Amino acid sequence: MADQSTTPARADDISIVAFEPRHAAAFSALNIAWLERFFAVEDKDREQLGAAQARVIDKGGAILIAEDEAGVALGCVALIPYAEGELELAKMAVAEAAQGRGVGRKLMDAAIARAQAMGARSLYLESNKALIPAITLYERSGFQHLAPEARPKSPYARCDVYMRRAL
Repeated sequence: MADQSTTPARADDISIVAFEPRHAAAFSALNIAWLERFFAVEDKDREQLGAAQARVIDKGGAILIAEDEAGVALGCVALIPYAEGELELAKMAVAEAAQGRGVGRKLMDAAIARAQAMGARSLYLESNKALIPAITLYERSGFQHLAPEARPKSPYARCDVYMRRAL
């Protein structure tokens, strides 16, 4: 029998909770880890990650954290006011060790439900075509790719995928 402390969390062992100040370091670390793995941390990332409460929640958004049974943060996602009736799904990250276990799906489902509860009519997101598992999750969650003429200018150099989902 495997030692429970080394057994990876399964999706059914994970809770999605609202951001609290105790999550600030994990929110930043989870995002920086994936950014450094695939791209680079940009100034806009530093602004949001360094002041999540002020840059996301205090502006009317929300941050959700996926935690294991011990309260360890395994993933996160932010909902940031973007336009009238629309939230941006952003800063979604899952710890590398927890990937492939349904954490992203749980975060996505919770984010969609939270956005609906917040009264949003749609969700918008920006990503990168190299992030195939993420793009697949977005497509399976009902996001549609935007036509080139409908794409706004992103503040991020890495973004080349733009999607929207009606709620």
